[in-house]
Amino acid sequence: MTLLGIVITVLGFVLSLLSLTLASSTGARMALVIAGLAISLTGIIGVINRSFVKDAIWKR
Repeated sequence: MTLLGIVITVLGFVLSLLSLTLASSTGARMALVIAGLAISLTGIIGVINRSFVKDAIWKR
């Protein structure tokens, strides 16, 4: 699950970077950046954190 979270986070980051190549309006760029950030945060908070909390030291 940790590897999946890292992949999701990197894909969100790449989506944000790809918004720089758009020649369209600023609104479209901003929408892609916000979508990339949301995907990255989902990977970090939703997947990676859940994986680490599942095997937390205080649950032993």
